[in-house]
Amino acid sequence: MRKLTHEEVGKKRTPLEVLKSVKRHPVYVICDNIRSIFNVGSIFRTSDAALIEKMYLTGYTPYPPRPEIEKVALGATEAVPWEFVKDPLDAIKKLKQKGVKIVPLEITENSRSYTEISSNDFPICLVLGNELTGVSNEIIKQSDFSLEIPQYGFKHSINVSVAYGIAVMELVKVFRL
Repeated sequence: MRKLTHEEVGKKRTPLEVLKSVKRHPVYVICDNIRSIFNVGSIFRTSDAALIEKMYLTGYTPYPPRPEIEKVALGATEAVPWEFVKDPLDAIKKLKQKGVKIVPLEITENSRSYTEISSNDFPICLVLGNELTGVSNEIIKQSDFSLEIPQYGFKHSINVSVAYGIAVMELVKVFRL
């Protein structure tokens, strides 16, 4: 076995101009009040890898163009459709009108494990909240159900961009089955 060269990996990459017309997975993400510009860049990069439909950046979440986002996103801001919407409830309303289920990645009294997704749950929008306070109660009230990632250690949460990566790749896996 050998590691592929950067050039060999690049040949497998979908060109940006083709990517704009490819059918995407029916997964959306709302990033609400994310503080860290580096988390936003990471979420862009993971969203590209998961080929999600669209990202909504809401509240005070930083949005492109910002060099700090690009430092982590490495061009994914050009590959992932995105929109800044100040009020997350406006984005939720727009998505619900399209039949998209609103699903915070949050610990709630009725949250399901992120592995308990079925094909009936699509199209779906993961909602990511602030690194300290999580998803707001106003958004929780507008949600269809919530997902959580089981925690086995001392802390009860994972970095928002890491949690998103775990959850979104599971969603893509389930959708593609």
